[in-house]
Amino acid sequence: MEEKIKLSPDSFQPLPKEEELDNEKIAAPSLTFTQDAWRRLKKNKGAVISLFIILIMVIIAFGSTPFIDKSTLVKSAPQYANLPARVPGLDFINGLNGKLKVGGQWVDQYAQNGASGKYFYLGTDYLGRSLAQRIIYGTKISLIVALVATFFDLTIGVTYGIISGWKGGRVDNVMQRIIEIISSVPNLVIVVLMLLVMKPGMTSIIAAIAISSWTTMARMIRAETLQLKTQEYVLAAQSLGESPIKIAWKHLVPNLSSIIIIQTMYTIPTAIFFEAFLSFIGIGISAPETSLGVLLNDGQKNFQFLPYQMWYPAIVLCVLMISFNLLGDGLRDAFDPKTRK
Repeated sequence: MEEKIKLSPDSFQPLPKEEELDNEKIAAPSLTFTQDAWRRLKKNKGAVISLFIILIMVIIAFGSTPFIDKSTLVKSAPQYANLPARVPGLDFINGLNGKLKVGGQWVDQYAQNGASGKYFYLGTDYLGRSLAQRIIYGTKISLIVALVATFFDLTIGVTYGIISGWKGGRVDNVMQRIIEIISSVPNLVIVVLMLLVMKPGMTSIIAAIAISSWTTMARMIRAETLQLKTQEYVLAAQSLGESPIKIAWKHLVPNLSSIIIIQTMYTIPTAIFFEAFLSFIGIGISAPETSLGVLLNDGQKNFQFLPYQMWYPAIVLCVLMISFNLLGDGLRDAFDPKTRK
């Protein structure tokens, strides 16, 4: 038998009044959903670094437009062809001082081409055009394609998904069969069909994105809408006579914001790679216009002897896609902590 321990009144001491009130206080600050998500996002170092990299690339791509003469992007200068990178103050680093290894020896290509006073920070291509300027402009094209894909995701995808999930029944069934038909056609086939009525370039890529890029967003929004429309606050709004448009704008869209933001972050790198792939195989943006895919296509032709012409645009494309993917993972964990393992 265990002995029972008896406590006397002397074993208890009253709590001072000033401490009694402090124990009832809530120490944690009151945060909104957005503030709490931002607090969690800041803890993800990879996502924060990716966010800053994306902002820097966006600023450089769009902010440098007034300083880049578009005619120099397509105008050839044979006297400066295939020059390696040359950066002021880095004459001691081979590969960044205008020297190229030829026959086992480092040769000053700028002196040989009569361009001693010139500086091309990333070198030039086979027509003597500045790679740095073409990469910056190509990054801008890739970001424009990403913005277009985001626009169609936010307009067609979100609207289509909400209508399909809200209506349900036969309307939902028909709308989902339409999505399945669109999704069953490969994007490459859609682009080829667009080329029959359009010229290769941004227009055909945008048309292909407008036709097929929004289907994933629509499916995700539709699945979440099916759950949200049975919630009490939505039913209460219906009983008070609110129109479906107001219910969607005031109740559904705010609760779908996390899914919209996360899916958008995954749509952007997909669109960037889609444009680069099409331009690389020659059915997207074509020379003399520039994009990251065009630069990769041009660089791979001389990769054995001038690898830098392919490495630089490839690095920019990889950094851009990895940054958006890491930011998307960080936003997913920030908006929905339950998804973290």
